[in-house]
Amino acid sequence: MKFFLLILSIHYQDSNPMTPDAINNLKEKILAGGSLSTVEAMSLIDLSPQEEDALIEAAAEVTERFGSRDFDSCSIINARSGRCSEDCKWCAQSAHYKTGTMSYPLVDHDTCMALAAYNRSRGIGRFSLVTSGRALSGEALETLCGYYRELRLAGGMGLCASMGLLDAEALARLRDAGVERYHCNLESAPSHFSTLCSTHSIEDKIKTIEAARATGMEICSGGIIGMGESRAQRVEFALTLRRVNPVSIPINILVPIPGTPLENTEPLSGREILLTVAIFRMIHPHAVLRFAGGRASIAKEIQRESLRIGINGSIMGDLLTTIGSQIDEDIELIRSCGYNFKTPQQ
Repeated sequence: MKFFLLILSIHYQDSNPMTPDAINNLKEKILAGGSLSTVEAMSLIDLSPQEEDALIEAAAEVTERFGSRDFDSCSIINARSGRCSEDCKWCAQSAHYKTGTMSYPLVDHDTCMALAAYNRSRGIGRFSLVTSGRALSGEALETLCGYYRELRLAGGMGLCASMGLLDAEALARLRDAGVERYHCNLESAPSHFSTLCSTHSIEDKIKTIEAARATGMEICSGGIIGMGESRAQRVEFALTLRRVNPVSIPINILVPIPGTPLENTEPLSGREILLTVAIFRMIHPHAVLRFAGGRASIAKEIQRESLRIGINGSIMGDLLTTIGSQIDEDIELIRSCGYNFKTPQQ
């Protein structure tokens, strides 16, 4: 796969040298309703600083044209934590690594409902239960379906779920309980993912996503950047996501967790984060690009620029095993960047 991507990029650069004008042509193609070909997307890998600036501005125009000014917010709770059988190298909840992360079997009813009510009161648009482990099943699945039925009756927020590699029957039970959107990250490019996890594959994830869509659920799928992948692999990742056509794409920035194999990974620069956001916006002009884990470590000016050029959604509040930004601070930032965010009191 890496060799294939290299050949594509060389072919494009040899036949059509990338310039700011060429990037503008790609932008105009997208604004006219077209989409980038694989070769065109791969041409965005190796750019001069001037070309990078042109790419960032092109992404800003695409966002202005196709992105909603109503900010898409969601909040998640860690409904089952730790002791995961999978060996994902970035994850604090894997039983393969000693990270000191709290473990518990299932969040209790009252805690779940209280957290949902709090997020509803702050104007958060969507709410998701997230569970560790390869897949949720049995009594635990039925318990959380009961929570969802109660949350559906309460109303006020869209309901999402992230519960691993579920089969069609389990996904149908969640849909019947009120879940509207299923989350399953592809995490990284196929050429890189196999170096990060050996216990399941991207094809396993796609199978789950296709089964979720067959029930009538929308799809939320993205991943993590900064796990040692190349820029070419980030483009490959964005192109692979087109196979599952998510309405929402979470972009996590790796937070190296002590005890995991990626604990000493060097962080991405702010510039690299901006270029990644721009590339994802050019490849996915209509999707919600959602900042997720790791954004609290990004400089505020990079966060602001990211909202200008592509980010129009976010997971807000505390996250799974790392601390997120405070909701009030998030709302202030979102509004200052020209997005609408209404609380129930407004």
